[in-house]
Amino acid sequence: MGASAKRFIFVCIQASCVQYRLIVRDVNSLQILQLYTCLDQIQYIEWSSDSLFILCAMYKRGIVQVWSLEQPDWHCKIDEGSAGLVASCWSPDGRHILNTTEFHLRITVWSLCTKSVSYIKYPKACQHGIAFTKDGRYMALAERRDCKDFISLFVCSDWQLLRHFDTETQDLAGIEWAPNGCVLAVWDTCLEYKILLYSLDGRLLSTYSAYEWSLGIKSIAWSPSSQFLAIGSYDEKVRILNHVTWKKITEFEHPVTIANPKIIVYKEVEKCPRVETESLALPPAKAQASSLFRIQSKYDISQVPVSLQCVKPVADRANPRIGIGMLAFSPDNCFLATKNDNIPNAIWIWDVQKLKLFVVLEQLYAVQFFQWDPCQPRLAICTGNSKVYLWSPAGCVSVQVPMEGDFQVLSLCWHSNGDSMALLSKDHFCMCYLERGEAK
Repeated sequence: MGASAKRFIFVCIQASCVQYRLIVRDVNSLQILQLYTCLDQIQYIEWSSDSLFILCAMYKRGIVQVWSLEQPDWHCKIDEGSAGLVASCWSPDGRHILNTTEFHLRITVWSLCTKSVSYIKYPKACQHGIAFTKDGRYMALAERRDCKDFISLFVCSDWQLLRHFDTETQDLAGIEWAPNGCVLAVWDTCLEYKILLYSLDGRLLSTYSAYEWSLGIKSIAWSPSSQFLAIGSYDEKVRILNHVTWKKITEFEHPVTIANPKIIVYKEVEKCPRVETESLALPPAKAQASSLFRIQSKYDISQVPVSLQCVKPVADRANPRIGIGMLAFSPDNCFLATKNDNIPNAIWIWDVQKLKLFVVLEQLYAVQFFQWDPCQPRLAICTGNSKVYLWSPAGCVSVQVPMEGDFQVLSLCWHSNGDSMALLSKDHFCMCYLERGEAK
């Protein structure tokens, strides 16, 4: 089932927006539970942590509207006025909203409970400049003052400043807490390979740099146990640091040729639809819809050595397609999935316990996005076509999205219980439901 939408988020209920309308549905039946009308076209939506409120940001108007699921008649409007608005998000307690003004002049913290307002100055304009601990107690904020980088740590209960310290970075690119909330990773600009580890009290625990030339860090990921930090680099390698010494314990390379006979390489192979007698008797439109459910692809196990498709990056353009652009640990801490942008059609799955390559998936089209099931080691993948792919240690499966027309899956999002996921195309989304015990 599909509906025109720009964004979606869901818990036990699901929210999507179509222009200025916010639609709340039941996840299992997709029945509309609430329909809200906003003041302008919605550009971003986000649930509160307890799923009782949902915010709708209209950046062009500098407005945020908040709706209550328990009291449909209640709503709140936040207008940033001439300061403008470029980002909005919930605090972990679900009762405060953080709005970033234009030019990153400040962050305004609005309280839904007390209607009070707090201001945080000097937020840095970077993609990963705000990070909350998993328990929601603390917030780390990257700041830029007098051409120097700083980190401020705040207590989320009252937004009081806990620590403030400068960082040994040239141009800080991002920050991220370990899942246990004890260590903050800070990494430098892509022009310099440097990652720094700070404790909650602001002490520098360690600094790691793999090399001093060329481009540096492109992506990072903490393991769920906080024992490992994976660093994806522009040199097409992933380096794993341990939580005891913060030294490198291994590095994973991504070669074009897979020669190890112990590595399983799954290759996607597309099968042509069968034209049956009853389809020939149908009108063209219905025949196409009828054959849609028989268009399939499957995975074959390739014999090594296998040469993967490699793309030569354009060196004279910004953001070249080179290096490790995506990486993520499975929820049980057993596997690490990576994508090397030089080899866009492949996903590499590493055995974290044995610290070696386990499986390679070779797709027909470039991988757009992947995400682990939050409950088990099951990876969902999309490649911009009308299929969704699932991998688990038991094997791979390719599933055709049963919709008429050209539904290109560009992104996806798992439900928190792992029983369903939302598939997102440019203008539509659909829900994918999985039976319990499938692909385990």
